[in-house]
This record gives sequence, C-alpha cells and structure tokens, in this order.
Amino acid sequence: MQRIQNDIKSGQFQPVYLLYGEERYLKRQYRDKLKGVLCTPDDNMNNHFYEGRNVSVGEIIDLAETLPFLAQHRVIFLDNSGLFKSGGEQMAEYLKVQNESTVLIFTEAEVDKRSKLFKAVQAQGCAVEFAAQDENTLKRWVAGILGREGKKITENTVLLLLSKTGTDMENIHMELEKLICYCMDREVVEPRDVEAVCTTRVSNHIFDMVTAIAEKRQKDALELYYDLLTLKEPPMRILFLIARQCNLLLQAKAMKSKGQSNKEIASGLGVPPFAVNKYLSQASRFKSSTLRQALTRCVEAEEAVKTGRMNDVMSVEILIVSVFEEAEDGR
Repeated sequence: MQRIQNDIKSGQFQPVYLLYGEERYLKRQYRDKLKGVLCTPDDNMNNHFYEGRNVSVGEIIDLAETLPFLAQHRVIFLDNSGLFKSGGEQMAEYLKVQNESTVLIFTEAEVDKRSKLFKAVQAQGCAVEFAAQDENTLKRWVAGILGREGKKITENTVLLLLSKTGTDMENIHMELEKLICYCMDREVVEPRDVEAVCTTRVSNHIFDMVTAIAEKRQKDALELYYDLLTLKEPPMRILFLIARQCNLLLQAKAMKSKGQSNKEIASGLGVPPFAVNKYLSQASRFKSSTLRQALTRCVEAEEAVKTGRMNDVMSVEILIVSVFEEAEDGR
C-alpha cells in the first residue's frame, strides 16, 4: 500500500497494478486513489472499465495498444476478471511488451499466486494484497472515524460493534455512518446505541442458533431460523453456515485440547482474536462426536434437497430439531 502511495506522490506509475484480497473497502479505496490521479473526470476516450469473467483478453490487449487521445495515459480497470485463476496466460505474455502509455489496474477477490499472470504482474508492476485487518488496526480505525466526527467510543463498545459487523471494513463503515447519525447530539457512542441501530451479520444469527440448540432451547433456535427466512436468506445458505459453524467448533475443540493459545486458535479458525473465547465457550457445550454427527447430517440434508426427497425449508428445519438432540457439555 505504501508503494501505491509513493507512486501517487511521485507521479511515476507502474504499468500494471493488482489489488487483491478479501478486504473490499481498502481495495476500493486504493483503486479510487489511482483513478483520481490517473483519470480525468468524464474522459470516456482514455478510461475504460470492465467487470466480470466474460472479458476478452484480445480486446483488452488491442485497447491497451492504442495510444491515449490528448492524455498522458490510457487507463484500463478490470474488476474480478478471474484471469489470475485461469485463462491469464495471454495477458501474462503481453505484460512483457506492454505499451508504456497504458496502465492496467486489476481488482480481484482471489488469485493463484502460482499463475503466470500473477508472476508477470510481480515482475512488471505492483501486486498488493488487502487482507482482513487485525483487531487493533480496526479499533484505531473506528476511533479515528468517530473522532473526526467529534465522537468518542470505549474499547468495549468497539468490540461489541465488531462482534456484530465482523472484520469487513466496508460493513463496519456502513454501520458507523448509522451510528454517527443516530448519536447526532451526543459525544459518546454507547453500547445501547450499537444494539439499537447496528445490523447483526447472518453468521451471528447462526452462532446464536447453535447456542440455542446447545442449550436445548428448540423454540428459540427455530425462531432464529424463521427470522433468517424472513430476511430472504436461502435455506441452503443457512445449512452451509450451520455446517461451517459445526466445523469451526470441532476445530476449536481440537486446537484447545492440544494446548494452543487463543492467538493460534484465531489464526487457525480464521476468526478475530476477540471472538475466540465465544467459540471455545460454545464448543465446550458439545462432544466432538456430536459435532461430527452434525456435519454428517448436514451433508444428508443437502443430499435430500438435491435429490428431491425433501424441500429445502423443511430439510433445514428437521436438521435443527433433530441433529443436536444429544448436545450437552462435552470434552
């Protein structure tokens, strides 16, 4: 990221940039920074935008070879082209002889670092990974945004916010905008404000649902399921998230039994460090055998839907009612 900042400051740009990773907010921010200095507003002759996997590599190369019209650069933006997963060989070869007046800017969610195109970008330009930010970075970022609006927030309230939003900065930013408007006349953002206006992620609903199942609160578990259906969440996605939660709990139990630290468990599970204790607490309510059986039943439920033996809504409902009947404190 610092390299991009340096290029912007110096006005000396790489022929190709690759912005990749799961952090959408930062990717968009840095793409827009490059756009702001490379592109003239309303210049439809030299600025080009492509999105999706149906892009023609030959067409892009022909365009890249065309000299800019009354401008210093021709800038081509490609979002989620998929070329860094497959089909990027022709583009990789082109980068070796790229027209020096053209700047290519790729924004990708996933890349294969072994691909010829990824290696070509590394050799000829600049590849920057935008990974999920750690807890301390997010806490400083949240405090900074609120501070610029003349508001304060305690660390515990930030953690409550992050427990609802997850680590996705785009999602956090949207929830902060809601909080700022809601707390318009007050200086301090309080936990009750977060509870009042911040949207809980679907994965949090799944977490609460699994907790309800563990505590034999069948009615509460089903109500959470019906709430998700009301929110237009597809039953098969809910099933996937239940299976994912069971898998995470099984991994958490295994890592805890091996004496791994919370930091190691967070890294292994791919969850924020502040969420580890919640996962460990929930995992302790289940036997490992129960969780493995739950995963098996999730697969069976999916198969029942795909083979037409049961509709998707009922399949997940039966799973919720039956799969954790043996749930109890486990080791």
